[in-house]
Amino acid sequence: MSYDGSPGAGVCYRHPDRQSYVLCQRCGRTICGECQTPAPVGVICPECMREARASMPRTRPEAIRRIGFLSRSGQPVMTYALMALCVLVFIFQSIPGIGAHVTQALLYAGGYSYPASAGGSFQPWRLLTSVFAHGGLLHIALNMYTLWVFGQILEPMIGRWRYLTLFLISGVAGSVGMLYLAPNQGAVGASGAIFGMFGALVVIQRKLGGPIRQLIVLIIINLAIGIVPIFGSNIAWQAHVGGLVGGLLTGLVLTETRKRSQFPLQVILLIVLAALVVLAGISPVFRY
Repeated sequence: MSYDGSPGAGVCYRHPDRQSYVLCQRCGRTICGECQTPAPVGVICPECMREARASMPRTRPEAIRRIGFLSRSGQPVMTYALMALCVLVFIFQSIPGIGAHVTQALLYAGGYSYPASAGGSFQPWRLLTSVFAHGGLLHIALNMYTLWVFGQILEPMIGRWRYLTLFLISGVAGSVGMLYLAPNQGAVGASGAIFGMFGALVVIQRKLGGPIRQLIVLIIINLAIGIVPIFGSNIAWQAHVGGLVGGLLTGLVLTETRKRSQFPLQVILLIVLAALVVLAGISPVFRY
């Protein structure tokens, strides 16, 4: 004899050998005690329970929810992400026994061969990795504070992805500045990228008719601090110059192609600019 679990069958539809007179409140099939799941009113069977769970709205983890809130509320999420990455790298740099190796692995120095452990091989990624490493606590503290201050201004102004593009192009341009102006020196730090932010902000403010005098004074003072020997013996002002040039060029592209109809052109020009900066950083390496 077959049992379908209907009210008249008197047995569980999943266990025909078990007698029961309890019905699922949703589908009306007979279910035994093992198959019953308490509901607000009565009980439901396993199939109805699976359907109910599948139709329930999914809740996101708290961390994901908070990130989504920050993104929607106009917070400088990309600035926070870049700062977090720099701090994370610095933590690894500070670990006794491996910190020096981490720094050496990220350092960019295009004018002389890389360590023997790296085989003296061509490693173009150092153009970018050096941006996220720092030379000490004061170094990273000053850079992160400046990044936080100006990131809050620039990121909402130009958008997160344009802001990230500006940061990366300027950072690589800072490494290029080191290559051409100090080919036998290595450098780390986000200063080049930050000077690129300065340069882009000058161009944008100029285009919008905003004040730029104080910003130019700030740039001049910071460049002078790096160049004057009494202050800048350990400051890679060459990276500052390279980053500044990269930021000026990126800012020029962004301001001259800011119309919605010019978005494809903007993307193309940014890709071309990034390619030229990278090419400037890797082509001279073949001469050493």
